[in-house]
Amino acid sequence: MHDDDVRHALQRHWAASDANDFETEHDIYRDDAVLDYPQSGERIRGRRNIQASRVAQPSDKRFTVRRMLGINDLWTSELVLTYDGQPFYVVSIMEFEGGQVVHETQYFGEAFEPGPSRAQWVERMG
Repeated sequence: MHDDDVRHALQRHWAASDANDFETEHDIYRDDAVLDYPQSGERIRGRRNIQASRVAQPSDKRFTVRRMLGINDLWTSELVLTYDGQPFYVVSIMEFEGGQVVHETQYFGEAFEPGPSRAQWVERMG
């Protein structure tokens, strides 16, 4: 699979995630894929289990892709995931084999106010 193909598959995945199109969202995963959430200590095995866990999530959510970087079989997406109006900054690391995700790790961080001690060196991001 070429990098342009992976980028297209990721764009399709994140657009489907934003639209709550759970079937299309999970097409990117191999049947035996693994999803890790290190901050909560959770691991979900299998595409159908990953999908079921997301379908069961009760929050209203939106995805905004900030950027995607990768080469060959390792890709990272930076996202803003908004749960019920509250933004979380997410990094998704996806490992591909044969054109499908075999392992994904997602890290979540809440927004926070900037520290005054570094204000003189900072420009605010939009």
